[in-house]
This record gives sequence, C-alpha cells and structure tokens, in this order.
Amino acid sequence: MNVIKNRYIFLSVSAFIVIASWVCIFVFGLRPGIDLRGGTQWIFQLPEVQISEYDLGVLLSELSGSDVSVKKTDDGDFLAKLPDISEENHQRYLLGVVQKFGEVKEKSFSSIGPTIGSELREKSILAIFAVLFGISLYIAWAFRKVSRPIKSWKYGLVTLLTLFHDVSIPTGFLAVLGYTSGIEIDTNFIVALLVVMGFSVHDTIVVFDRIRENILVMRGKNFLLADVINRSIRETIMRSINTSLTLVFVLLTILFFGPSSLFYFMLTILIGTIVGTYSSIFIASSFLFIWNKEK
Repeated sequence: MNVIKNRYIFLSVSAFIVIASWVCIFVFGLRPGIDLRGGTQWIFQLPEVQISEYDLGVLLSELSGSDVSVKKTDDGDFLAKLPDISEENHQRYLLGVVQKFGEVKEKSFSSIGPTIGSELREKSILAIFAVLFGISLYIAWAFRKVSRPIKSWKYGLVTLLTLFHDVSIPTGFLAVLGYTSGIEIDTNFIVALLVVMGFSVHDTIVVFDRIRENILVMRGKNFLLADVINRSIRETIMRSINTSLTLVFVLLTILFFGPSSLFYFMLTILIGTIVGTYSSIFIASSFLFIWNKEK
C-alpha cells in the first residue's frame, strides 16, 4: 500500500466531504437542544386514551401559544419540549391535558432557563477548543526529541487538522438530520465529539509513533521519507482497523438494540470512529509528508 503516492486522492476526497459538511452547517444550521438554549422537558403517560403525537402537540401549542415538539418514546411515554415555563403554567398545562384526554401520569418535568442554556453552550464550545489545543501541545512536546526531518510542532499541527476533519463530518451530518428530521444538538452531542477526538488522536499517535521509531532506526543513513511513512502505515494499519472494528461492533449493537434515547449519541460516535480511523491512516500521514521535503 502506497499511501503517500496516492495522497492527493485521499486529501481531495476528505476536502470535498469536509467542505460539504461546513456548507450544510452554515446553510441548515444546528438545532440546539433544551440544555443549550433553555426550555422545558416534560415526560408523561396518558394511560386511558390512545392519541397521536400530532393531537397532543396541537393541544400543548394552543395552551403555550408557541410551537411544541412532542415525541412518543419506546415505553409509550410522551416527551414534550416547550419554552421555559413556570410551575404555575406547568399546572395549567397539566389541567388542560387532563380535561382533554383524562388521567396523566407524570414521569419528569425539568426546566432550564435561557441564561443557563447559554452558559452551557459557551462552555461546551470552549471545552472542544481546549481539548484540541491541549492535544496539539502534548503531541508537540511528546515528539520533541525527534525534530529531524520532521519538526515536533508539525506532529501537533497535523493532529489538530486531523481532529478538525474528524469532528466536521459528524457535525455536518447532524446539521442535515436537524434540517430533515428535527434532530437537536445537546450536551450528549458535545460528549460524543470529545469521545471521537479521544479515539482518533489515539490512532493518530500510534501511526506517528511508528514513524518516529522508524526515523530513529534510519538516523545517520540516507532514506526517503515517503518510504518510511509507507512502511510505518503498513506496520500499524491492521492494528488500527481491528481496534476500530471492535468499537464499531459494540456501537452497532447499542445502536440497533439499545434505548432510542441513545440512538443519535451512538450514531455520532460511530460516524466519528469510522472517519477518525480513515484520517489517522490516510490524512495525517499525507499532511505530514507534504509539509516536509524528501531527504
């Protein structure tokens, strides 16, 4: 496998997908969930009647004077998402549902103010950038003893670009789902991105570390950097694929047989894992070679 020879093919494919992802993000936007924008989540059952999500949503929209999202869970509960409301309005809505549909069994009622939602959103974005910056600094420090022919800071910068690639694609995918299916971005999505970054950087470091070892072995000799990088990829590719497949099988099991509340959380990690494995092998090594002259 000659990854370096075909580097522009791999980079072109990735560039196209990343650009398409960011176009979707800017055009469709991301739909923030209640915990990021503020609002109320109300879970309850209506044991005496069988009604549709639409009918219940119409009633709650009339009571609140704004659009209300209502979903039915696998357990038969109704999950309603409303604007931030007071306890007084909560009791008024409850009374309205009882008068219309009969007995109501409440499971939970939680409300997050817009100020708290805004604070959570800012801290989530800050956490992502802090992780990206911290990982880049750590890798630059860890590879400081191998500065020729590749400067240690380039390992960190390449890792940063690779992680940007890995989080852009699942984010763009969620933007499309938000536009087509109303899927919202919440703190679970932020956690999923952090998991993806952690797994991806682990794979990238394995490849980089083998490149470092092979460079040390060849120190004092004339060698082509492309040959060293290709050799390092061949020595680590099966390890990376097997490790990723182990995680993919677990994620697929939870995706299809786990609770519906975790579906998009697991889907984000699954997409990120596949993209991260690809980028660690084909993208990171290609960038590393392009930014260094053949020696």
